[in-house]
Amino acid sequence: MAMDQRQDKLRKILLDPSDYFASPANVLEDKELTQEEKVEILRRWEYDACEESVAAEEGMRDTDGELLQQILRALESLVGKIDSDHTPPTKQGGLDYRSVKPRANDK
Repeated sequence: MAMDQRQDKLRKILLDPSDYFASPANVLEDKELTQEEKVEILRRWEYDACEESVAAEEGMRDTDGELLQQILRALESLVGKIDSDHTPPTKQGGLDYRSVKPRANDK
């Protein structure tokens, strides 16, 4: 795949990972993505799932939180324990870049 096409595809995936992947596990299985790209995709998907969870709290949409758990498990398989000290103190959450650093031995 040409570099421009690859970058364009990645930009689209980052806008809405659930449009491209049926589950967070599918992100992990994608051989074309680097570890850093997988982390960023899952981090963005986690933020979207948190937004949906807040919407459910406010009566806008019903969600059971399972997707969020799947995303967090997938992220932990890539980066190890997620550093919750760097998670914003908001309802929406969203993982800061510092909380999802790749493991040192995986670089």
